[in-house]
Amino acid sequence: MFKSVFLVIILGFIVFFSSAQQIRPAKSAEIYRELKTLKHIPKVLYLAAHPDDENTGLLSWLINEQNVETGYLSLTRGDGGQNLLGTEQGAALGLIRTHELLEARKLDGAQQFFTRAIDFGFSKNTNDTFKQWDADSITADVVWVIRKFRPDVIICRFPPTAAAGHGQHAASAVVAEKAFAAAADKNMFPNQLKYVEVWQPKRLVWNTFRFGSTNTTAETQLKVSVGQYDAQLGMGYGELAGLSRSLHKSQGAGTQSVAGVRTEYFSPVLGVPAKESLFDKIPINWSEKGIDNIDELIDIILLSFDYNHPDKSLHGLLMLRKRIAEIQDKNLKKDKLAAIDRIILSCTGFMGEVVTNQAEAIAGNSYNFRLNLISRSATPVILEQINWINQTDNLNRRIAGDSLMTIERKIQIPANATLTEPYWLEKPAKNAATFSVANDTLIGFAETESALNVSLSLKIGTEKFNIKLPLSFKKLDPVKGDVVEQLRIVPAMDLSFAEPVYFAKDKEDLKITLRLKANKYINYGKVTFKIGSAIIANFTGINLQENTITIKDFIIPANELSKIKTNQNKLEVFFSSENNDFIKGQVLIQYPHLPSLQYFIPATTWLLKGDVKVLAKKVGYIQGAGDLIPEVLKQAGLQVDVLTEADILNPVKLVTYDAVVTGVRVINTEKRIKNWQTALRSYVENGGTMVMQYNTTQDMALQDFGVYPMRISGKRVTEENAAVKILIPNHKLLNYPNKITTDDFNGWVQERGAYFPDQWDEKYETLFEMNDTGEESSKGSTLFAKYGKGNFIYTPLAFFRQLPAGNVGAARLFFNFISAGK
Repeated sequence: MFKSVFLVIILGFIVFFSSAQQIRPAKSAEIYRELKTLKHIPKVLYLAAHPDDENTGLLSWLINEQNVETGYLSLTRGDGGQNLLGTEQGAALGLIRTHELLEARKLDGAQQFFTRAIDFGFSKNTNDTFKQWDADSITADVVWVIRKFRPDVIICRFPPTAAAGHGQHAASAVVAEKAFAAAADKNMFPNQLKYVEVWQPKRLVWNTFRFGSTNTTAETQLKVSVGQYDAQLGMGYGELAGLSRSLHKSQGAGTQSVAGVRTEYFSPVLGVPAKESLFDKIPINWSEKGIDNIDELIDIILLSFDYNHPDKSLHGLLMLRKRIAEIQDKNLKKDKLAAIDRIILSCTGFMGEVVTNQAEAIAGNSYNFRLNLISRSATPVILEQINWINQTDNLNRRIAGDSLMTIERKIQIPANATLTEPYWLEKPAKNAATFSVANDTLIGFAETESALNVSLSLKIGTEKFNIKLPLSFKKLDPVKGDVVEQLRIVPAMDLSFAEPVYFAKDKEDLKITLRLKANKYINYGKVTFKIGSAIIANFTGINLQENTITIKDFIIPANELSKIKTNQNKLEVFFSSENNDFIKGQVLIQYPHLPSLQYFIPATTWLLKGDVKVLAKKVGYIQGAGDLIPEVLKQAGLQVDVLTEADILNPVKLVTYDAVVTGVRVINTEKRIKNWQTALRSYVENGGTMVMQYNTTQDMALQDFGVYPMRISGKRVTEENAAVKILIPNHKLLNYPNKITTDDFNGWVQERGAYFPDQWDEKYETLFEMNDTGEESSKGSTLFAKYGKGNFIYTPLAFFRQLPAGNVGAARLFFNFISAGK
């Protein structure tokens, strides 16, 4: 069944039937709006490439003004971007952005869909994009969503041309055009037809735009006025859109809530052109669909709706439910029955939850739960049956009016219960650009329903209702109040390396630190370290207490390390106990604006050895948007201090550092840096080495961040295997302490770098030249200047990706940079 996120009005509760939410009644204004949506037949699917690409103002208008069911299909989950909240990258960042989108949808009211496409970073055109993405599989995913959701109108955010500004943006339009026709063709992706039917939307349009200096709108295009004030919201749709978009916090996408009406423009792409409205020649209501008596029933309910007593509408709603159940269109009937069931439950004031006092559970164990139920209507709500997963109670008991019913029960988690994690991360990705999904019918879902639910059979009037309440964790937070989250199923134990990279030195033992999380007592466990099929160390006799996290060091002997012949090695760890093997570690992500997010990854790290030298001993780090380079430097044996403002403004302390490194996007995220610039320049002038990583051109705290003038641009090299020309082979930075050759640029991931300078003072030296296929070469990937007695290096090369990925060449080059003053 397709998971739905239902209409929400800001600051209100929602009736949710989803994996992580219990059921709460909607406010009266929300119920009224749901009733108006119940009367309307059309659906709209908005389609783009990434989280934050959607036009939230238009979505808000479609949902709240036009009262049509609307979804946003983002081809990717934003895995390839940068993170302004913390150090999460890749899959972890995609998980964060998935839930930021879901939080945004709670405000604007749209549903949320995805394909299996992985955001692999910036691409410059569709050719670049489809070198990574398989166009057929992504098209199949879009066709699947179209056939499941059955939209009448599809709206693209971008065109399939360079005006899209990003190869993945343009690719989303290319795929949309292919899928528009393919969804109606029974010969296209026929395996889907075991579950869905073919579907032909009426039209595909492009929502043209003005972005910066690019204006693709025209007065000859279809125009729609949006942004109107809505008294039930207490704001206009543009204001609501600003709040919704600002929930993309990991992208720093805070957006103004702009009041007032504005115009949206639409250009026809495929299907029947629209002349007056997006919904030209589309049945708007039941009567236009040829179904009698339903519009009239809804109108009567709307006319008599009592905001103070929505339960007075129950009699009419139950009659309406019977009538909808009689229609022949099975897809329409399924959608509208689900909608009216939500409305009816809200009108009864029904609340239901199944909660325990702990956040994590182990398959096979039993836990105490509380089932809390309440109804607030004069019309009786009868609880006929409870299915507790492992047993059933028949009650035939009325839920008392506005009086909480609590039933306590010990529930055993099924022994075969799977770990709680996103369905798209359960299996290794097919490749760097496509997730692997075990069950194809899950494609499109933002997340899946909980498999662990208490099922209730209710009777309201003469109608039967079956609802599911997910097993949940509930706690009282002293700041937030009640916090309710999905119960997370975890293994008996999990393990992970403390660091993303370890450096092995010749003839020295290596200390490896593991994080061992035991969720039950572990007796006489065994830890095994392997590289490939070769075991390099075993440790036995490890005992762990239940519900503990142990940080434990293991020493791998130098003689075992000497047997390793390659410089870059994936080091794996296995833990075995009582015939059970544990090979994965929990990734737990917790931010105030999101629920707790969990998935599991193999317990691996990178082991680097060979010719990797660093002469710097002590590094000061100024945090930017968040990256893992400090951890990598620490593993190389350096002392790394995260600098405070007091440290930076203290010349006596600053001079003790061999190098000062700034985190990625520091100029964009740390507004105080303009107050530190004089101190940092003095540090360099007096003999220090400063290495500044990349910054973007948006929201810069200062422009003159170099020791001499320079200007950064949007230029980038996105091909991670782009050829690199070394311009000054005998330069100290390329020879000391590591000899750098073009081989050191092998094996880079995702990109070479971004936001290269395009203008700079002649006092800067340029070290490299590189470019993407078919483009002019750029020398702005690294600038070096002597300043006084010291060294200043500006490098937008993507070290923040390469070093945690264990790239030896990138480490050698970065170590040369921070060793420049030695």
